[in-house]
Amino acid sequence: MRFSRLEAASCCLLLPLTCAAQNYHVSDHWPIGGEGGWDYLLSDDAAHRLYVTHGPKVEVLDTASGKLIGSITGLKGTHGVALNPDGKTGYISDGGGNAIVVFDRASLNVVNKITVGTNPDGITYEPATKTVWAFNGRSKDVSVMNATNNQVVATIALPGKPEFPQADGNGNVYVNIEDKNEIVKLDAKTNAVVGTWPLTGCDSPSGMAIDRIQHRLFSVCDGKKMGVSNYTTGKLVALASIGDGPDAAGFDGKLHVAFSSNGEGTVSVVDTSKPGYPTIQTVTTVKGARTMAYDALTGRIFLSAAKYGPAPAPTAASPRPRPAVVPGSFEIMVVSH
Repeated sequence: MRFSRLEAASCCLLLPLTCAAQNYHVSDHWPIGGEGGWDYLLSDDAAHRLYVTHGPKVEVLDTASGKLIGSITGLKGTHGVALNPDGKTGYISDGGGNAIVVFDRASLNVVNKITVGTNPDGITYEPATKTVWAFNGRSKDVSVMNATNNQVVATIALPGKPEFPQADGNGNVYVNIEDKNEIVKLDAKTNAVVGTWPLTGCDSPSGMAIDRIQHRLFSVCDGKKMGVSNYTTGKLVALASIGDGPDAAGFDGKLHVAFSSNGEGTVSVVDTSKPGYPTIQTVTTVKGARTMAYDALTGRIFLSAAKYGPAPAPTAASPRPRPAVVPGSFEIMVVSH
């Protein structure tokens, strides 16, 4: 059924949340440039800052203007960022340095580097125990650091390669296990694995978002699927359809939508308020824009993006080589509604 512009406007007046949830579009491009790969982003909504991991540094942008505030440097291969609720301290998983890097959020100076497992990747702050959790991809474990004295207090073995984590705020941490198609639940008070839940039909789960009101986890997977799990029971309740090649996820509790950023060059918008979790919009971005952060205050999505040159010729050692990034083309793409 087609609607006139007047009818569509009337519909938006009657159902403003539904309209907003179906009106996402690329609204801006913030050039960063430079060279090197990238991984997770993190939005500090209250401070209007965006932390962008970019090779051996983390670049910090003002989300009001898109301008570079400064950089956290002297690192080896950054993956993720977590923030202490004290408003003063931040943490970086430096995969190349096998360390949690502690930095001052005012000066952006590094104040400490703590050795952890091999190739720390996903990282999160757990508020009930005031600890920082760095998930080590190659050693297949998690290093737990006391945020008060910056001492590692536990190393917990995992059943496989961990990807992105989420904390529920009540002393539990959840993480996707990429090579086992599982979610692991960890008790932050006992530093123990207390649950392992299958993600049947959801291959190679990577990014994860959380709905702390409805107790849902959203795991984005290969095969164009988003696994929706009830983290109270551990049950997989739905497999939503998303784009191809996802790596990150987000959630908006006001609009009741979850997001998947997909390497094919799309963002999938999933309605979490309806049975079956239907995809209600597919936003065109650019190929390779598969990592994202979500700003809950403004409702904007931030994506790492770049231009790519031609892929090199396949070899026996590299049958599907990746195309090279065009130097200086790295940027943040902004999606708004």
